[in-house]
Amino acid sequence: MSRTASRAWQRMLSGRRLDILDPSPVDVELSDIAHGLARVARWNGQTIGDYPFSVAQHSVLVLEVFRAANPDAGVHAQLQTLLHDAPEYVMGDIISPFKAAMGGNYKDVENRLLSAIYLRFSLPATQPAALTKLIKKADREAAYFEATNLAGFEAAEARRLFGEPSFPAFEVDEFDRLIRPWPTREAHDRFIAAFEELAALIPHA
Repeated sequence: MSRTASRAWQRMLSGRRLDILDPSPVDVELSDIAHGLARVARWNGQTIGDYPFSVAQHSVLVLEVFRAANPDAGVHAQLQTLLHDAPEYVMGDIISPFKAAMGGNYKDVENRLLSAIYLRFSLPATQPAALTKLIKKADREAAYFEATNLAGFEAAEARRLFGEPSFPAFEVDEFDRLIRPWPTREAHDRFIAAFEELAALIPHA
């Protein structure tokens, strides 16, 4: 089988064709990421509200949780935090038990996509272990807040699954706005705005 025939192409609205199994940074576009993430529902859509809680909104929430816990974090770390779930714009949001059942191949594909996304935006292809740990912590704490505010979890069950948050929700800037499910266009626009705010702070040669 030829290399071309073995590729897993996904055509994007931008006109790009992304090879999901062997992604190139040049085929990654912010508009495609925002469009896809704003339409992918967290919790398999099992949340309260008039709109699904999208991965785009979750990404902005994780960024704000990360900032609250790490006020001195640099702009690159913040941008990597915002983009931590960006591969889901083509892979979808698969709940953790399914990811565990699928094993290593899924994670390998996800990591290759994330590296291509990071490189597209002039970020390191991989994160230092310490930063990965901090982002995962912010991700779990955001999941706790989503579980208890949107997905019908009791606090004890959420603590068992995600751990105890290191600070109360009111310490996250504008938490009430961040946890209220946004319409698709708002989720798209707020994700883009968060990205552009950070990207503007990165010096360019």
